[in-house]
Amino acid sequence: MELRKLADDIWEIPKTGGMRVPGRVFASDALLVKAREDRALTQVQNVAHLPGIVEASFAMPDIHWGYGFPIGGVAATDVEAGGVVSPGGVGFDICCGVRLLRSRFDEADFEARRDRLMGELDARIPRGLGKGSIADRTLVRRVLRDGARAVLDAGYGWDSDLERCEERGTSPGALPEAISHRALQRGEGQLGSLGAGNHFLEVQIVDEVFDAEAASVFGLSAGMVTVMIHCGSRGLGHQTCTDQLAVMGAAMHRYGIEVPDRQLAAVPVRSPEGERYLGAMAASANFAWANRHVLAHEAREGFAAAFGIVPEQTGMQLVFDVAHNLAKLERHVVDGRERTLCVHRKGATRAFGPGHPELPEDLRTVGQPVIVPGSMGTASWVLAGVANNPAFMSAAHGAGRMMSRKKAKKQQSGAEVRRSLEARGISVRPGSVALLSEEAPYAYKDVDEVVEVAHRVGLARKVAKLRPIGVVKG
Repeated sequence: MELRKLADDIWEIPKTGGMRVPGRVFASDALLVKAREDRALTQVQNVAHLPGIVEASFAMPDIHWGYGFPIGGVAATDVEAGGVVSPGGVGFDICCGVRLLRSRFDEADFEARRDRLMGELDARIPRGLGKGSIADRTLVRRVLRDGARAVLDAGYGWDSDLERCEERGTSPGALPEAISHRALQRGEGQLGSLGAGNHFLEVQIVDEVFDAEAASVFGLSAGMVTVMIHCGSRGLGHQTCTDQLAVMGAAMHRYGIEVPDRQLAAVPVRSPEGERYLGAMAASANFAWANRHVLAHEAREGFAAAFGIVPEQTGMQLVFDVAHNLAKLERHVVDGRERTLCVHRKGATRAFGPGHPELPEDLRTVGQPVIVPGSMGTASWVLAGVANNPAFMSAAHGAGRMMSRKKAKKQQSGAEVRRSLEARGISVRPGSVALLSEEAPYAYKDVDEVVEVAHRVGLARKVAKLRPIGVVKG
């Protein structure tokens, strides 16, 4: 595959064959090697064939192989010019994302209550495969329509949470009726649970601040204890994606759409099937917003119980909640003209810059918080959106896997991984000790390098680095 270097850490895959736009890859030399090894760059090429795609098929620094789209892929299609929507550009875990809470505690506070606090979180946070819920299962149908607002009205969380949540915790255009009975069955009994795989609740310390102004606006300061929650729409979102892929696979031929990979099944946004997918996706996203909202509520309850105070005294305000698996209708300027685009972000985070009207007023001076979790046991980062982002206001979403789960398990046992983390002062409460090795730090790319690339090429700018001290793992 030909790659042209456009600038430091920016590469182009030239248009060939049926590609409608070039590919554009943001990566250091080392990260590019990994992208080549797992064939993710071929998926960047494939995405460039989608009808209506504009500007480029983008790859974030954490790119790796996914279903149809690479994980870390961004593509925007022109809605009014026959642009398509593709479930492969969202993924199976619809609206998987990250929520970050700050607190009034420091590391000394944590050490004084370490065992009690981690025990509380261990007992309160359902995780693993299958059922496991905090919230009443009867809430699920209301959640599909109203998202985080539904669980807030049911007594979970604080009113202020919605202001610091992307879309205020409710995705527009939700069609609960587009969610199948099977998807509902899978989602009921899972509202307020982490799930498995790379999902987690992590207690962290703000280890270093790079942008004092933005950190202050976000409410972060050096030495502060924070809580990061990474999860999505559980079985409901997975089943919804499965259902919709079957519909699109059959429908796209009626629209004369051909793609180089059947996993890129797509239909026009302005079609009955496209509109129904977006409605089903929004309803699934509402489940995910509510899911993280409930887990944050329970984290506050756990801290309060461990410290013998009421939740309001923990100071655990929401910094931000942002998704990294969504397709959204947004207005962007392309070729000098503002257009309505369907922006697919699959393993990529929305990153609005300063002044954007969709941001809460208090964030508009510095831009949107962009939360980039590392692999278990490594640093995580808080970045901020910037003006003139080169990829439709998108940024990296994490470290990016570089080793299969099967291969990772052969490196060390789960017990060995746990001992290694505990030896570094990180308390680990796993849902399954055996599965810890699948998510070991060595299975992922260097998150610090991913963030450096994002910072250098102008996807987002560094604000604060977070160090883990406790993890509750799915």
